[in-house]
Amino acid sequence: MPAKTNNEYGYINVEDNVIATIAGLSAMESYGIVGMASKNATDGFFELLKWDNLSKGVKIYTKGHEVEIDLHVILQYGIRISIVAENIIEKVKFNVENLTGLTVKKINVYVQGIRVEK
Repeated sequence: MPAKTNNEYGYINVEDNVIATIAGLSAMESYGIVGMASKNATDGFFELLKWDNLSKGVKIYTKGHEVEIDLHVILQYGIRISIVAENIIEKVKFNVENLTGLTVKKINVYVQGIRVEK
């Protein structure tokens, strides 16, 4: 369901896929993240998504001017998960609120895997 804003000039509808793209790109800017994971896991395996499919690792829930965001991520081995998750939350919240004018109520980060570099 798109986020709707009404002002004296008319209506603004921001589609969920636009918010998901902003959230996915913002998350990818954070240190320690390898990529977004597909939120639909079959057989317990998660697919690392390419840059053009980042929004598939993001689920958006909108209600009026408020947005809740679920991010499914894959992180790099050897980094502190809690610190990276906090950085992702801050960056995504900042960018979504500044670019869309909506209020981010909650961001959930689901770490779907750890990638080990050789």
